[in-house]
Amino acid sequence: MTPEQLKSSILQYAIQGKLVEQRPEEGTGEELFAQIQEEKKRLIAEKKIKKEKPLPEITEDEKPFDIPESWIWVRLSQIWSILNGDRGKNYPAKSTLSKTGIPFISAINLNGKTVVEDENLLCLSQIQYDKLVNGKLQKNDVVVCIRGSLGKHGVYPFDQGAIASSLVILRNYFFNICDDEFLLLYLDSPLFFSEIKKYDNGTAQPNLAAKSLEQFLIPLPPLYEQKRIVAKIEELLPLVDRYAAAYEKLEQFNAKFPEDMKKSILQYAIQGKLVEQRPEEGTAEELYRQIQTEKKRLIKEGKIKKEKPLPEIAEDEIPFDIPESWKWVRLSNIAESIVDCPHSTPKYLDMETEYCTIDTNCIDEKGDITKWRYVDADTYTARIARLTPQKDDIVYTREGSICRAAILPEDPKVCLGQRVMLIRSANGVFPQFIRRLLMSPMVIRKLTEQQKGIGAKHVNVSDVCNLILPLPPLAEQKRIVAKIEELLPLCERLK
Repeated sequence: MTPEQLKSSILQYAIQGKLVEQRPEEGTGEELFAQIQEEKKRLIAEKKIKKEKPLPEITEDEKPFDIPESWIWVRLSQIWSILNGDRGKNYPAKSTLSKTGIPFISAINLNGKTVVEDENLLCLSQIQYDKLVNGKLQKNDVVVCIRGSLGKHGVYPFDQGAIASSLVILRNYFFNICDDEFLLLYLDSPLFFSEIKKYDNGTAQPNLAAKSLEQFLIPLPPLYEQKRIVAKIEELLPLVDRYAAAYEKLEQFNAKFPEDMKKSILQYAIQGKLVEQRPEEGTAEELYRQIQTEKKRLIKEGKIKKEKPLPEIAEDEIPFDIPESWKWVRLSNIAESIVDCPHSTPKYLDMETEYCTIDTNCIDEKGDITKWRYVDADTYTARIARLTPQKDDIVYTREGSICRAAILPEDPKVCLGQRVMLIRSANGVFPQFIRRLLMSPMVIRKLTEQQKGIGAKHVNVSDVCNLILPLPPLAEQKRIVAKIEELLPLCERLK
């Protein structure tokens, strides 16, 4: 249950007579209503208020729920005077309003509790105010919006003021008979908004006639019960606020949890804690020697270029412990080739061809290829001069949205666009495992620290080549990837 739902439930209980007990010694709503009518007659006789047209009787079909026997259903204008604004020739144009003078209230000035005195508050001159026939505010009047933000309201805190045409005034002439705070609770209750929905006659813009507002149903308890209801609400609302604070923290936790869980899974994976180690699968040291032997053969046959020697991995470079059967290596040690993209912008075509190009914008944050861009044959040929991309090659983003790694499929003829590099795993290294390593929190953190440039930040190819990575045996690499692919969809389902 959200804090808003909890507050709404409390208010609904309040106006249904379920929040506090009924006490016979406090009288009845019927007796209270009779007092209101007598007081209203006196005010009419003294010409302090106008005589109203009779309202229709409340039928049984209209009553939305049962209330205690000591309560009574009444219409809103029977206990609250509803006053329209002046909508005639004296209505002020917005261009004539200023920041000083007598407040002229519109819906933007209401916050659900009071009228807000801020930069949005515009004012009338004294001359403009004096010309108004209707819609003049008194202190403690309640202002309610009947056009646009229906039901939005606030208590007026100043001595003088006037309302815009989208508002009405609710004025309580019966302070000693009806509790103002109880009436305000009604304006926050689900019942009030269900009445709005019933009478809303707007189409493009929600709209409520003041005559309709007069007919709204409100349950009326005895005066002292009203006061006890208000006191109970005031006791409960701070608890709702505490609940709201806890709820917000929980929502923040829940929002972060799937991503935190994903990061934890990937971190466990690269630390050798996601699957068990199996002695029969050999060691990474054995695999590493095989990779180096194979690379020497390819260099001798002229299939790949000889690399510059890489520095030994120092102890202070190692970020965490790994299983004994694993080995710390540099990316270049376990890659057959690593090449950068051409440092130029390809000429893209608006139509599909058999020649694709891939850049940073083609790869999403999950490392999935979401689209291809197309070039002609000549552009494709020119951009594969360093290395022709093939199935299972890794395209890695190194500028803008860095550290996104995508595996190339079999079908397209692909060349590199801008801001990416190509990594081809050595034989004995599972490309999907390398992809997960390159998108792990450890690597992202490392390369983020090494970003260069003033405008668009980028990562140097040499920094990627020198990355220190944990290497398990090949069979374990595949089991780790399978476990990751099993668990990550569960993280997505938590969102």
